[in-house]
Amino acid sequence: MSDVTKIVSDIKNGDIKPIYFLMGEEPYYIDKISEYIEKNILHEEEKGFNQMVLYGRDVSVEDIIDNAKRFPMMAERQVVIVKEAQDLSRSIEKLSSYAQNVQPSTVLVLCYKYKKIDKRKALYKAINKVGVVYESKKLYENQVADWVRRVVSGKRYDIETKAALMLVEFLGSDLSRISNELDKLMVILPENSKITADDIEKNIGISKDYNNFELRKAIGERNILNSNKIINYFAKNQKSNPLVMTISLLNSFFTQLLIFHSLNDKSKNNVAKALGINPYFVTDYSNAAKNYPMRKVSQIIALLREADLKSKGVGANALPVGEILKELVFKIIH
Repeated sequence: MSDVTKIVSDIKNGDIKPIYFLMGEEPYYIDKISEYIEKNILHEEEKGFNQMVLYGRDVSVEDIIDNAKRFPMMAERQVVIVKEAQDLSRSIEKLSSYAQNVQPSTVLVLCYKYKKIDKRKALYKAINKVGVVYESKKLYENQVADWVRRVVSGKRYDIETKAALMLVEFLGSDLSRISNELDKLMVILPENSKITADDIEKNIGISKDYNNFELRKAIGERNILNSNKIINYFAKNQKSNPLVMTISLLNSFFTQLLIFHSLNDKSKNNVAKALGINPYFVTDYSNAAKNYPMRKVSQIIALLREADLKSKGVGANALPVGEILKELVFKIIH
C-alpha cells in the first residue's frame, strides 16, 4: 500500500517515469495505478492523439516498442498503456532493448497480472534503472478485513468488524470484487456513516445470521439450536452456501484449533499471530478449545475428510448434500 501511495504521490509532484512495470498476483493495485496514470498524466484535450491502450493478446513486443518510440503531438508526453501484458510472457524480455534506450517523452505502462518477471534478467534491471517495477502481492485472507477498514476510512466511512468479516468470508481475498461491493454501498449510504452487518445483508445479499462465520461460532460453542438453524438454511440455499466451502472452512478452523491447543502463550495477540487470524476471532478459538479437547479435534478432522469424500460421491450412496452436512455437524457436536 505504501508503494502505491508513493507512486501516485511522485506522479502528482511531477516525478513521472518513462516506464511503469506493474506485476504480481493481486490485480487490484495494478488496475488502480494504471487507471490513475490513464486519467491524470495527460490533459483531456491531449488524450485523443497522445494516449493509447493496447492489449497483450493483440500486439507484439515490437508493436509496443514502435508505439513507445513515437513523438507526442502538441503535448509534452504521450502515454502508452499495455493491459494484459502477461499474454506476452514468452517474448516480454525483448522489451529490454527499449528499456535501455527509452523515449523520454513516452510514459509506457505495462500491466503484467498474476505473473512476475525474473529479477535476474536484463528487462528487470533496465526498467529498475529508469522507471518503476511494482510488485502487487496477494493479501492473506486474515489481512483483508484490515484492508477493507483502511479503504472505507479513506472514503470517509466506517465499518463494523463483523460487516468487514462477512465480506471477506463471502468474497475471499478478491480485492476488486470487495471494492466493487463497497462502492455500491457508498452510493446508497450517506458519507461518514458506519457500514453495518445489516447493510451488507440488505444490499449485497450475504446473510448476517446464516453464514459459515456464524456456523463455525455455533459449532465452537456447541450450540445445537443455532447450528441446526444454519445448516437447515444452507440445505435450502445450496448455491450460495456450497458444501465444499463449508467443509473447507471448518477444516481450517479445527486444524487451527489443534495449533491453539499446543500454544503455551494463549494471549490474544500471540494466538492471532500463531494462527494467522484476525484478533476478532480469538474468542471463538478459546471457547471451542474448552468444548473440544485435542483428541476430539483429531477425530473431527477425520470426519471432515470423510464428509469431503461423500460430497464428491465417494461412499455416499447419492446422499443429498444437505444430509451430508447435517450428519457431519451432528457427529462433530456429539
